[in-house]
Amino acid sequence: MIFYRKATYWAIFALLICAFQANAQTRQTKEEYIERYKHIAIDHMERYGIPASITMAQGILESDSGNSNLARRSNNHFGIKCKKNWTGQRVYHTDDAPDECFRKYDSVEESYEDHANFLDQSPRYDSLFAYDATDYRSWARGLKAAGYATAPDYAQRLTKIIEDNSLYLLDQENGASLYSSRFREKATEAANEFEQSSSVNTPVTTESRVDPNDYRVVERTYNGFSVYANNDTHFVIARTGDTFEQIAETFGLTPHAIRKYNEIDAKSTADPIQGEKIYIERKQNRWYGEQSTHRVMPGETLQSISQEYGIRLNKLAAMNKLKDDSPLQLGGHIILRK
Repeated sequence: MIFYRKATYWAIFALLICAFQANAQTRQTKEEYIERYKHIAIDHMERYGIPASITMAQGILESDSGNSNLARRSNNHFGIKCKKNWTGQRVYHTDDAPDECFRKYDSVEESYEDHANFLDQSPRYDSLFAYDATDYRSWARGLKAAGYATAPDYAQRLTKIIEDNSLYLLDQENGASLYSSRFREKATEAANEFEQSSSVNTPVTTESRVDPNDYRVVERTYNGFSVYANNDTHFVIARTGDTFEQIAETFGLTPHAIRKYNEIDAKSTADPIQGEKIYIERKQNRWYGEQSTHRVMPGETLQSISQEYGIRLNKLAAMNKLKDDSPLQLGGHIILRK
């Protein structure tokens, strides 16, 4: 009887080990990975302006479609390292060097959210948001140029994943439906339409698009807008009926980029007010004029002062040891540069 029980226990134990090994060896296919997370990528494209195709391609490449050791151990699907400002969970993994610190998440969804915030809030990636959400090739090149990865062919790898898997369909209107039917005639037509309309294949001219960084004059008229410079940063004055979408299209930017440059919530549906300064490139870290402080006037906020002087709101708040929405003391002085 004792021998029988022991044999039974060992048999059960062996079955459990086999089941565990089989589960550990089960790989998620690329198609399964895309189907599982494409809705998050599309949502982030709508909220942040990051092409869904780029998000999916990075997730596939960085996590081996969710099968890498790092992804399984930490839910880190984008290879984002801890950096000095990371206060969350961490895990150590050999990558470019032994035992490097990587961010650890409670869920894959949390990893996707952190990836979007990482690109959105890091100044070195600001230039990417000037590209259209369908311009995945420029995004791929921009990520490499900004130093997201050390691989010399990183941009080419992303582009190949996108094109081999028709991920560019996710960047289109009704992208999820287009992607799901990608092997049908409708998907083929959508792909052809994308190739014809993509800004990558269309020569950019000064008549169709203006790069704010190419301005060499203090004031210039373009498509009905007068372009001004303040603190070495270009802006326009909103007119009656102007929308962020209209201004963005005029200057070859995305609506997300315009809102980001002016530190407006990406989810906001409000339009600019007539006479309001609307920056068409990212503001500066400090004021470069002679004036070193600003005296707070009635009705002013840190946000309005940052717009007045062309200083990033978070930098202005940090210089004055305030929060972005801190109430200001009337007559008090706000430091503009250190």
